[in-house]
Amino acid sequence: MPTDSIHWLSLQGAELSARIDPLGAQLSELRDAAGHDLLWGGDPSVWSGRAPLLFPIVGALAGGEYRVDGKPYRLPRHGFARVSTFQVLDASASSVSFRLKSDETTLAVYPFAFELDVQYVLDGATLSITTLVRNPGERKMPASFGYHPAFRWPLPFGQAREDHFIEFSREESSPVRRLDAAGLLLPDRYPTPVEHRHLALTDALFEDDVLIFDDLRSRSVTYGAQQGPRLRVSFPDSPYLGLWSKPQAGFVCIEPWHGVADPQGFSGNFSAKQGVFMVLPGAAMAAKMAVTLLP
Repeated sequence: MPTDSIHWLSLQGAELSARIDPLGAQLSELRDAAGHDLLWGGDPSVWSGRAPLLFPIVGALAGGEYRVDGKPYRLPRHGFARVSTFQVLDASASSVSFRLKSDETTLAVYPFAFELDVQYVLDGATLSITTLVRNPGERKMPASFGYHPAFRWPLPFGQAREDHFIEFSREESSPVRRLDAAGLLLPDRYPTPVEHRHLALTDALFEDDVLIFDDLRSRSVTYGAQQGPRLRVSFPDSPYLGLWSKPQAGFVCIEPWHGVADPQGFSGNFSAKQGVFMVLPGAAMAAKMAVTLLP
């Protein structure tokens, strides 16, 4: 167990338990009643993330920078929320709430006042996550947001890695998108690997990085093997879904997004980019995700 995990906040229920790190407000452990780890453990030799929150961008920026009113700003891939310490607003045995607020450091790289509130609620076999992107400022705020949870592949229920699959709640016949070596969205579209709502998980799927669904019909997927428990990941309001792993890695990421990486050659204002949403002064945009352990 990492030494800094003593600062993680714990949620405990009869069917699931969870621990969340205030650094990034990141879900860092998710276990069933028998103590099986359902979430990737964050091995830094492979990938140190577990379930980072992506804000105020999703993915990479062309040239590492974006523009607001013509002025350039620089941000790392997926933004700064994942490496920022959140304030704990409230905590109980079944729920915990966090907040990240704009300050001088964030305003230097993202020139908007914001509040990013994240609430985790454990109820039976479901862990629900609700994020509010709030604009306390006086002008419209462009932003993107994404979830990036990494689940064990294989899940710890005795089934072989090659027997795992993802099943979509609806048919996904639209072509999918890919990224180039710099993490930018390619203009080409590729035939979907989903057949009759079923996606067999193989390392070959991820040889060219993430698989992106940008014409998404489903609002939930189930993940697992034919035998044994599975996970249902629900994302009722996300217009994009990314699926990502590394060849031979012990995880698969199921990523509901409100945003996407820059297209190759993009040089417009941030507010004009595909996937960016606008939050009016005094308003908030909600993004929800839930993970349910199915028997």
